[in-house]
Amino acid sequence: MPLEVSASAARALRRELVAWYRRARRDLPWRRTRDPYAIWISEAMLQQTRVETVVDYWQRFLARFPDAAALASAPEDEVLGAWSGLGYYRRARNLQAAARAIVERHAGLFPSGADAVRELPGVGPYTAGAVLSIAFDAPAPLVDGNVARVFARLFELDAPIGSKVLERELWSLARTLVPARGAGEWNQALMELGATLCTPRKPRCADCPLARRCRARAAGRVDELPRPKARRATIEVELEILWIERGERVLLARRPDVGRMAGMLELPTIERAAREEGLLHPTRHSEGAAFRAAEPLLELRHTITHHRIRASVFAGRTSARVLPRPYAWHARRELRSLPLTGLSKKVLRALDS
Repeated sequence: MPLEVSASAARALRRELVAWYRRARRDLPWRRTRDPYAIWISEAMLQQTRVETVVDYWQRFLARFPDAAALASAPEDEVLGAWSGLGYYRRARNLQAAARAIVERHAGLFPSGADAVRELPGVGPYTAGAVLSIAFDAPAPLVDGNVARVFARLFELDAPIGSKVLERELWSLARTLVPARGAGEWNQALMELGATLCTPRKPRCADCPLARRCRARAAGRVDELPRPKARRATIEVELEILWIERGERVLLARRPDVGRMAGMLELPTIERAAREEGLLHPTRHSEGAAFRAAEPLLELRHTITHHRIRASVFAGRTSARVLPRPYAWHARRELRSLPLTGLSKKVLRALDS
């Protein structure tokens, strides 16, 4: 199928979709502001995270870090603590690095120029397009998962998700269709359509404002497009987690500075080797510290990307008076404000319930 879209067809698409958006859009808090900093934070949080989860996080994050200067000057642990539970913690570190660049290069004001925005750490084409179009009404295109799905169906694009061919097609369409004025509203309408009607499963085609223009619907291919990329095999992981208290303090470990969830805090955690038969090992030694597991407390499941985790939590103790790195005691009353991993937060909630 050719990707060319005539000027008249583009105008008709924009007119119909924006009219629908004005009637049907959800009332989300970041849609009530044109502050580029606030919009930027929302876009970073919305990547890989459900809207319902982001609302509270976004409001708390802005209350704590109301501008780039506040975010730039905050201790990293405080930023990670405010982000804890959203996952993909590189996003939080990139936000702080970009905030520091905004303070150093732009006097603390989020830049309005496309080149300056794209030079910020962690800001890719999608985020740049979102902030530039929504905050400044610049004619900047964007493609996220929702837009990709809408375009793949609307124009019957056959290349699989993640392929270079599809990426070229999607961005070509995005550049062609973005209007000179009203780009922010158009981009949000595209994303809203994908999030609410043109969903991955059971799309509501009967309610879609573009149904009569949709090539996939005309061809009976809505359910097969966009074509998925090959799935990675699920990895089963079994963990032992220790809850060790001493007075009003709880033992935590700092994760390495590189790798998954770098620098975050977690309860002492050991992965059980596949060959081991039992989960409960009376004594574990880790970097000079001996921990003893006592009675089991609970079991829970957790998923991170393609890892499916079964965690067994035990009450534990240690006789060590001086603990080596990466272990340290933390006041229990402060746990919820610390940069805990999502799994450790889940354990904490389960133990408090």
